[in-house]
Amino acid sequence: MNECAVGIDVSKRKLDICVLRGRKAKTKVLPNDRAGHDALHAWLMEQGLASGTPVCLEATGPYSEAVAVALVDQGWTVSVINPARIKGFGQVQLSRNKTDRADARLLASFACSVSLEPWHPPSLAVRDLRALVERLQALQDMRQQELNRLEVMAQVSTSPVAKMVQEHIAWLDRQINKIERDINDHIDGHPELKQDAELIRSIPGIGDKTAARVLGYLGDVRRFKSAKALAAFVGVTPRQRLSGTSVRGRTMLSRTGHADARKALYMPGLVAVRHNPVIMAMAERLRTRGLAPKAIVGASMRRLVHMIYGVVTSGTPFDAKIPLNGLAVQDGI
Repeated sequence: MNECAVGIDVSKRKLDICVLRGRKAKTKVLPNDRAGHDALHAWLMEQGLASGTPVCLEATGPYSEAVAVALVDQGWTVSVINPARIKGFGQVQLSRNKTDRADARLLASFACSVSLEPWHPPSLAVRDLRALVERLQALQDMRQQELNRLEVMAQVSTSPVAKMVQEHIAWLDRQINKIERDINDHIDGHPELKQDAELIRSIPGIGDKTAARVLGYLGDVRRFKSAKALAAFVGVTPRQRLSGTSVRGRTMLSRTGHADARKALYMPGLVAVRHNPVIMAMAERLRTRGLAPKAIVGASMRRLVHMIYGVVTSGTPFDAKIPLNGLAVQDGI
């Protein structure tokens, strides 16, 4: 247990900070911007805290990442925690209040109670790649929305708005093509990304687009201790519901993880069932055991994650002969 810890509740506009020493707490509210991040560092120094004092934040996307990166750059030991863990800890503590100040204290109390893994920010190259990948996905979503509108207009009547929608789709197509080129150029311009992308693309079922998404969303997978840890981070590990003699729930994917990375692996999971020799053999065995097609796709996604971890950490391209030797192991779903 830690005698002293810092909890920071992060929102779009402000940071609620709590320094907890035993039962004594000191709080501060600062803006969530660059000036606020510098002021946060200065205020923590004023409290006489050592750089090894744990600083705990919830993972709230870009709002928490900016302050976490700033703190790490200034030498603080930062841990970025899944909000589900904090919620569960609050329930154990019988927390009744839900305010920003109370959440900051709860985070500090959590950091005092458990041993935390330090958070290491992704490299600037990975952060830039993720921004490009997210922009590409946003444009593709907009394009699909416009196609849906065009389909509805064609069924109702001839509408003057249809031409505007068609022009917007054409513009989106040009932007999508440009960003796809930018993503390829970005990966080619960074040797470490290029090497990892080539290793990931060597896996049957994974192409250029999926490799870029995997690198953008997951960064350097070497930071995970095992392939199972990476699969848990993505949320493709099995979740069982068995208790006593009466509860016999269906086993399914946990879905407690990175939703965007999981979504990016769904189509490759479908393709791998038909074209990846290792996953084809696994899928056939699961069919004979009576697993549903959707469960087999989930197992395929999980096996792809294990393969991604294997090729990147070993630095060796995919070789079907290597994993085929271990096909007798339990596959799960």
